[in-house]
Amino acid sequence: MIPFHMAFAIDDKEAARHFYGEIIGCKVGREAENWIDFDFFGHQISAHLNKDPKSTATSKVGNDMVPLHHFGAVLPWNTWNGLIARLRKDGYPFVMEPKVRFQDEPSEQGTFFLKDPAGNALEFKSFKNPDAIFEH
Repeated sequence: MIPFHMAFAIDDKEAARHFYGEIIGCKVGREAENWIDFDFFGHQISAHLNKDPKSTATSKVGNDMVPLHHFGAVLPWNTWNGLIARLRKDGYPFVMEPKVRFQDEPSEQGTFFLKDPAGNALEFKSFKNPDAIFEH
């Protein structure tokens, strides 16, 4: 797997450090006064301080309206369930509760959405059959 890099806006660096580091479990990487990097399941994400408003646009996926602008990770089933348990234990709110969608289709998957403290939407998925990530 080749890691990807993504930069995104935050409005509070310490809130991002707590959310991505403590809540999600990402290792903190390099940082400067106006940005901080995280090891996001083997990928490099860079949170940059910026006060621009976040999009509230949604898009239909299956029967759900989900945040159009989002990023996330595809996790092994046990890791996905472990993250759900950690979020529930910490009382962290879901934008879309964990659920299984596309049942009995090749792309059957568990999914949930939440927002970071800056309002960025994240989706975490787990495929019943990991080899079917790009199947119809």
